[in-house]
Amino acid sequence: MSNSSDDILGRVADTVASRRGGDPERSYVARLLHKGEDAILKKIGEEATETIMAAKDGDRAHIVAETADLWFHTLVMLTHYGLSHADVLAELARREGLSGLEEKARRTPSAAAPKAPESASATPAAIAPKEGS
Repeated sequence: MSNSSDDILGRVADTVASRRGGDPERSYVARLLHKGEDAILKKIGEEATETIMAAKDGDRAHIVAETADLWFHTLVMLTHYGLSHADVLAELARREGLSGLEEKARRTPSAAAPKAPESASATPAAIAPKEGS
C-alpha cells in the first residue's frame, strides 16, 4: 500500500468499505452504516452546511477541514449504496475535456431530474420523510 497523498482517497474509501458489517459499538462508520440511509444523508447535509458556512467565513483551514468531513461522509454514502470513489472518478474522467455547458446539455431530462412514478401523488403523505427520521 502506497503512502502517497495521491491515493489517500482510495485508502480512506477502502477503510470505510471495510467497516461495512462491522460492530456499531466499535466503529463510527459501522454505526452510521447500521443506522442506514436517513442517518447517512442527514450527516452529509450537516457537513455540506458546515462547509458552506466555513466558506462564507473565508477561513481556509476551516474550509479544508469541513470539506474533508463532507468527502468522508460522501464515501460512507457511496459504500451504503454499493458504490465507490472509483465510480465517481470514472464519471469525472468521462466529463473531462467537456465544457460544463456542453456536458449539461448532453444530459437527458430524465437523468437531470428523476420523475416520480406515475402512481405517486403530490400529497403530503407521498412526500413525507420516512418514519424514524
